[in-house]
Amino acid sequence: MNQDLILKSQKGDVEAFEELIREHKKYAYNICLKILKNKEDAEDISQEALIKVYENIKSFNMNSSFKTWMYKIVFNTCIDYKRKKRLKTSSLDEPIHYGYDEIPKQIEDNDKNPEKILTEKLDRKLVRDSINMLDDDFKSVIILRDMQGFKYKEISDILDCNQGTVKSRISRGREKLKEIIIQNM
Repeated sequence: MNQDLILKSQKGDVEAFEELIREHKKYAYNICLKILKNKEDAEDISQEALIKVYENIKSFNMNSSFKTWMYKIVFNTCIDYKRKKRLKTSSLDEPIHYGYDEIPKQIEDNDKNPEKILTEKLDRKLVRDSINMLDDDFKSVIILRDMQGFKYKEISDILDCNQGTVKSRISRGREKLKEIIIQNM
């Protein structure tokens, strides 16, 4: 059934395309909502993604999964939107234009806040002390991955074990670390 609808859609049959994506519209919206965390943006971007699906359906390879192909377009459309949204910047030096007047921007400097500095130091100490309470297998992968930023492959080379073991240890180590931190708070 889907294959027939895809073929008709590739020939420009809008009704066939509507039927083809009917069951996928809700999932496309949910993906957008999870990525964008805003209902209005999710509605707009899911519609934009479905338009892209329609515009590009002729390039769909029938040997692939339509669902996977479509969700990839939805996902990439969300990521593109987030990138564009992030690029909208304004100068910190330019004043804010307010009617006929301008107001200079005033940005609070939180870097020198003693309370914030103390809180960060205490948080770092809690995390360091908690990491030291982990078994060596978990401690080593947590330090290499989360503190030193090594990739899974690099960690597996360093520890002379396979990547699956590294990923498993990191996952279990993070869970144990979370438990230790909660107990010590």
